[in-house]
Order: sequence, then C-alpha cells, then structure tokens
Amino acid sequence: MFTVELFPELSAELIRLLKNLPPTAWDLPTACPGWSIKDVVAHLLGGNLGRLSFGRDRLLGPKPKGAPGSYGELVDYINQLNAEWISAARRVSPSLLIDFLVVTDPQLYDYFRSLPPFESRGPAVAWAGETRSPNWFDIAREYTEKWLHQQHIREAVGQPVLDDRRWLFPVLDTFMRALPHTYRDVSAAEGTAIWFRIDGEAGGDWSLLRQDSAWRLYAGAPQTAASVVRLGQDVAWRLFTKGISPEIAQARIECGGDATLGIRILEMVCIMA
Repeated sequence: MFTVELFPELSAELIRLLKNLPPTAWDLPTACPGWSIKDVVAHLLGGNLGRLSFGRDRLLGPKPKGAPGSYGELVDYINQLNAEWISAARRVSPSLLIDFLVVTDPQLYDYFRSLPPFESRGPAVAWAGETRSPNWFDIAREYTEKWLHQQHIREAVGQPVLDDRRWLFPVLDTFMRALPHTYRDVSAAEGTAIWFRIDGEAGGDWSLLRQDSAWRLYAGAPQTAASVVRLGQDVAWRLFTKGISPEIAQARIECGGDATLGIRILEMVCIMA
C-alpha cells in the first residue's frame, strides 16, 4: 500500500497535539518502557534525521564494530542507537523538538515522494523477513512507526487514538505482510488456506495460501479455509506491536477450524523488538 501522501496530515496531527501539551505532560511515561513523551518525540525526530542524512544525503556514518549477524543482534544494535540518541536528546527542550519536527517532517515527505516506489534504496523490512524491500514497503513501514508512536503519546495524555480507516487500515495492511514470515516454519498440505479477518471500521480480510511449499499472502477471503481467525482492529495493532501480550490477545481472538494453524498469528511482531 502506498502511504506517502498520509505523512503531511499525520505530521499535522502530531504537531497540533504537541503544541497543546502542558509542560508537565512531557515527562509522562508512555507504553515504550523507560521512555517519556519527550523521549518518544525525540525518537521520532531521530528517525527523520537518520532517513534524511543517510538516505537522502548519503552520509557515511560510523560502521558498527561487528555487523549484526542475526535478527536478535540487529535488534540489539538498533536499541543501542536509539538509547544513545534519546540520552543526547534529553538536553533538548520540548519547544525545540517541535521546531525541528516542523522543519524535518516536510523534508522527509519530499524525500519519500522522490523515491521510485518499486526500486529499493532504504533499509529492508526485517520483521517481514526481507533482506531487500521496495521503497513503497519501506515507506509504509515508516508510516506505521510514526502512527504507532503518535498513539503512544495520545494514550499517555488521554487523547483518542487515530483509529478510523484512513489512518489505521494502512497500518494493518502493512503489518499483515509479516504473515508469510510468521508462518514460514508451519507445514501444511499444498493448497491449504488460512483466512484472517480484522473486524472494525479499519479492518479487512487477508488470506495465506500454501503454494509451492511456501505461504503466500493475498488480499480478501479465500473460497475455503482450513482455519479462520477473527480479531478486532484494536487487538490487532496492539498484538503486532507488543502492546498486549499473546496471552491477553488469545482470549480476544476467535479461531475456527484448525486452531493450531490460526493461532500462530499470536507470534507475529511488526516492530524491531
């Protein structure tokens, strides 16, 4: 799904929210362990600066001492970089963080618009099991990141999340592209189909079909399904971003047919964590 044109409006929603925060709100904790609202805003700014510096401007940054050799090592490396940036950004005032977002958000939008959607110039979407991703998917992943962290801020101050279809469906549709990777070790007979339905205004139907000894993702419901999984949109985005535990999510998911097939969705994670 192409998400580039959603960036300016999502940014406007965030800037409007931040400008109306009282000074005491910036220190409130969020769903991100150890991060305050101010830390989350700094993280969003850091994302802008990184994509513009290393992507648009082709800055050659310092190389890690040892290239991450596994997914876990990559997560550790990203967490280390995030922690270093957040620590430094705690010396920046909330007002300046807003100013820097106002300057860099439009530049990021212009940069993303300039990228040929089916070429590959950015980082791969590792949580979907990819080692090379088309620009449109990388940009959609970036959209989910910005959407998610804005919801963390909104919930921390008691504001409603942006969960109507125009905002949330692109997030869910992007997340569902992690299904083939999540099911990569699940065996099934050729032609086996699993139907996933997310209920709610922003929901939809997706199918996994076993073809050529691999799972392939399709939009829409299959004609027949060995397993049918239903969950609400709020449960879905929280489950896929570790906002609720698989145990809590399981109690809120309906799984018909072969439950051993459908229940694997509880292991899907669409963030680098």
